[in-house]
Amino acid sequence: MRPGARNLITDVAGFRVGNAQDAGLKSGVTVLTADAPFAASVAVLGGAPGTRETDLLAPDKSVPGVDALVLAGGSAFGLAAAQGVMEALHAAGRGFAVMTARVPIVPAAILFDLLNGGDKDWTENPYPALGRRALGAAMPDFVLGSAGAGMGAQTAMHKGGIGSASLVLDDGITVGALVAANPMGSVTTPSGRHFWAAPAEFGDEFGGLGPDPAKGWQKPPPSRRMRAMAQANTTIAIVATDAALTKAQCHRVAVAAHDGIARAIQPAHTPLDGDLVFAAASGAQVLSEPEMQLPMIGHAAAVCLARAIARAIWLAEPAPADTLPTIRQDLGHA
Repeated sequence: MRPGARNLITDVAGFRVGNAQDAGLKSGVTVLTADAPFAASVAVLGGAPGTRETDLLAPDKSVPGVDALVLAGGSAFGLAAAQGVMEALHAAGRGFAVMTARVPIVPAAILFDLLNGGDKDWTENPYPALGRRALGAAMPDFVLGSAGAGMGAQTAMHKGGIGSASLVLDDGITVGALVAANPMGSVTTPSGRHFWAAPAEFGDEFGGLGPDPAKGWQKPPPSRRMRAMAQANTTIAIVATDAALTKAQCHRVAVAAHDGIARAIQPAHTPLDGDLVFAAASGAQVLSEPEMQLPMIGHAAAVCLARAIARAIWLAEPAPADTLPTIRQDLGHA
C-alpha cells in the first residue's frame, strides 16, 4: 500500500470536497460530492450522534445512492447545512427521481463546537449558506487543518481540524478518508509529544514525531477541555473507495473504519461522542475477488482514517480567541 498522489480522499477518482468556514463563528461545513449519485452507508459507534438522512443508508432501504455527504459544526444547528446543499443540488437538476420530481439525497452529521470561543450570537442560522458555499467550492484539492467542519474543532488537549489521507492498494483499488476531528479524547499520548496514530504514519505526513518511547500504561493528563466535556463531542468521517460496493458492503467498510478512530484517539466511542463514519463507493472498479478484497478495503479505510485524524490536528492553525493551543504551538514549532 502507498498513499495516493494527493494523499487526500479525492485520490478516489470522481469525488470532490469543498470547505466553507467563518473565522468569527469558528465553525464551518465540509461537503463530499460527485458528478453522479454514489453508493453509501454509515456506522455510528458514539453515544451522542447528530444526523440527518442516515436511516436510508441501511442496506435494506430503497434509495440506491446519495448526491452528497455533509460534515458540519454547529451541533444541531449545523444539520441545516444539508438543506443548503440540497437546495443547490436541486437547482442544478440533481436528485433521486420520483416520476417528474427530483429529490437530492444529502445525509449529514454534525459535531459540537459551540464552546470554542467563536461568536455564536447569530440571528439567522448560518449553516445553510455555509453548506451552499462548501458545495460550490468542491474540487479535488482542498485545505486541511483549520477549515470546513474542522474550523472550530477541539480535542482533549489541542485544537482539532479537518484531515484526509489515502492509500492505493496492491490490486489498484484506492481508498481515502476525510474527517472532522473533535473528540472528547486525546489524539496525542500522555506526553503530548506523540500521536497515538504514529505507527500508521507515512513519511512525516503528521510531523514525523514517531511513536511514544514510554513503555506500558501511562496515566493521561487532565483534559484542557473540561468545561465542554458535559456536552456532545464527536469525530465524524467519510471513507471512500473506487471499488464497486453494495450498500451492505459499504456498511461493513464503515464499521471497519471505526478501528481507525480507536487507534488514533483515546478514549474513543464514548457516551459523550457522536462518532460516526460514512462509507462511499464510486463503483469504478469491479472486485474480482470480493471475499478477499473487501477485508483489505476495510483495513485500508481504518489506516487512512487514523492518519487523517492525526493530520487534522497537526495542520490546525492558531487563531484569535482560541481556547486551546495547536499541537505545534505546544511543541514550539512555527
